[in-house]
This record gives sequence, C-alpha cells and structure tokens, in this order.
Amino acid sequence: MKKIALLGSTGSVGKNTLEVVRQHRASFQIVALAAGSNIELLARQINEFQPELVSVGRPELVDELRQLTGSWRGEIVCGAEGLIQAASYPSANFVMTAIIGSIGVAPTLAAIKAGKTIGLANKETLVTAGHIVMETAKRHGTRIIPVDSEHSAIFQCLQGERRADVARIILTASGGSFRHLTRRELSHVTVDDALKHPNWNMGAKITVDSATMMNKGFEVIEARWLFDLAYDQIDCLLHYESVIHSMVEYKDGAVMAQLGTPDMKVPIQYALSYPQRMPLETEPLDLVRFGKLHFAEMDYERFPLLKLAYDCGRTGGTLPAVLNAANEVAVARFLRGEIPFLAIEQIVERVCAAHRVQADPDLEAILEADGWARREAENC
Repeated sequence: MKKIALLGSTGSVGKNTLEVVRQHRASFQIVALAAGSNIELLARQINEFQPELVSVGRPELVDELRQLTGSWRGEIVCGAEGLIQAASYPSANFVMTAIIGSIGVAPTLAAIKAGKTIGLANKETLVTAGHIVMETAKRHGTRIIPVDSEHSAIFQCLQGERRADVARIILTASGGSFRHLTRRELSHVTVDDALKHPNWNMGAKITVDSATMMNKGFEVIEARWLFDLAYDQIDCLLHYESVIHSMVEYKDGAVMAQLGTPDMKVPIQYALSYPQRMPLETEPLDLVRFGKLHFAEMDYERFPLLKLAYDCGRTGGTLPAVLNAANEVAVARFLRGEIPFLAIEQIVERVCAAHRVQADPDLEAILEADGWARREAENC
C-alpha cells in the first residue's frame, strides 16, 4: 500500500489527490497532511482521512484546528519545520509535493533524503534549485515522478524508449485566460478576468501564471532538470483545447503524444500508481466531440515572460530563483489589486536585469537571492 504524505492538501492538486485516494482506499492511505491557513477544509480532510500527522502554516492555528477535529488525536506541527516533518514522516513512503512556491524546496529535499518517492507538483522546486534537487535525488537513489500534466505526458511518452533517441520535447500550452487579446487590450484586464482559465480549474496564482505564460516558462526549466535535456531540445506550442498534454519527438521523426481530457486526477493517479495503471472515474476523451484540434506557433513577443524563462534557464546560477521569487511577489501584488496585469512582466524583467548572477550556487546562496528578489519586487 502507498502511504502518502500530502503537502498542500487544501489546494487544487491536493484536493484532486484526495479524490484519487477516495477512489482507491485499498491501495492508498493518507498518513500526513500539510496545509497553510484553510483550517476549515483541512479539518474536514482530517476527519475523513484520519492522518497521523498534520502541519499548518502558523502556530496560532494549532488550537483552532484541534477544536475542529473532534476525537482525532494525531500530532499537529506548524511552520517551515512542520512541512519538513510531514515530508519526512517515517510511515510515509510517497510524498506528494503540491504546495505552491519556493517554500517547497526544503521539504522536497527532506523527503528525498528520507528515501521517499516524490510526486512532484511543485514546479518552483526545480526552477529554484534544480541542480541541487536532482543531484540529491541521484545520490540517494530517490525516484521523482512528475505530476504536472505536461511533464507527466512527457514521462509517459518516454516509457520503453531510450533517452538518447529523443530529438526534442514539445510542451503544449493553452494560452491562458487572455490568449486572444492584444497587448493593448491586456492593459485593461482585471483580476477576475485573469482567473477565468478556459480549460483548467486551478488555484489563483497558477491561473495568473498561465495567463502571463510564466507557468509555461517554469515548465521549460523544470523539464530541463526532469529529463536532462538542453534548452534547445525543449519547444512550446500553443494548443487551445488542452487535449494533447505534450509530445516527444524522436530522432527518426516519430512523435509520441499523450492525450486526455483536461483532468488533473489523471497525472496524479499515474504518479501514485506508477508503473501500474488503475481505473479512474473521469470523463473519457471523445475526439469526435472535439471535432478539431487547433495549434499555433508560440509568440514570444506576445508572451515575453516565456522568453525570459528560457534566457534565465540558460544563464542558470541564481537567476532562475530570482525569476521565480520576483514573479511570486508580482503576482501576489496583482491579485491584491496593487498593480495592473502588465506590470507583472515589468517587475519580473526589472528584477532579473538588476540581479548579479552567482554561478553554481549552494542552497544558502539560492535562499539569499530569493530574499533579495522578493524585496526588490515589492519596491518596483
């Protein structure tokens, strides 16, 4: 039986993970949960799944959570240390990292060192510290299974094939909430507009990242580390229906694609059940209903943050961490109504341009760069 520590249980990926567990209680058990401040939802999850350990974001939430969980008598921890305790919980053998942001780096490293199999849904971990995370996983013999739909698609298309035969991978992108708007029209969009993704039901931050295409930029950097590819081997393609989740092109010209309805439960369950496949209650793909699938060349002038992500990835060092941190702050400011939509790009570009890159950084240097970028982004 897979015994799961779920980090980010109240977010979109976390809730979908619990839905998969509901469908397969004989195969999966939740032994640890970690969440931020959505205590009401977390309490309902605790009462249903009866984990042994729970982590919350702040100390003052511990007593409130205890009052909401009735007869449950598991352990409650909190803060950054609580996340690490959940990620390395002894009885867990699988850790689903579904928290958002660079806060995922430390618990992911802790889980790797503790010998857990990782289901990676926190792309910022590899964007921020990819070289450290992958080297640590290699040293400890830890398997990292991608959960993002695009990276799961690539992972599936690589099964049974030689990595040396890969010519390139193609990450598909819906284009987000504003894919048909001009740059002039983008200057007037609102937060509510940005949160209306055409295909996926995701959290606010990821939905905004999809609209700026920063999310796809992070996926490019993540793919570089997950699949050990050069950036010249990673392409992006606009695909409006989100039916083809990504593709692998081989040296002989053959292209393998993974298709399915847009449902995050599919890659989540594949990560949990790998290398087996299990039944899943989800809408089957009906290509006749779709009728046509549409594709378009990526426009890097229309989506400058995607181009910036390629540039930062190629430069490496501390710059990808700065890219991520600046974006986290800029998106948060937009969601609070402090800045217009296009200012997200401007802030991220300014902070990256001002950064003095340190090559081959250790984790301390990455965290210092992260903190510097956050302060800069708040003041731009």
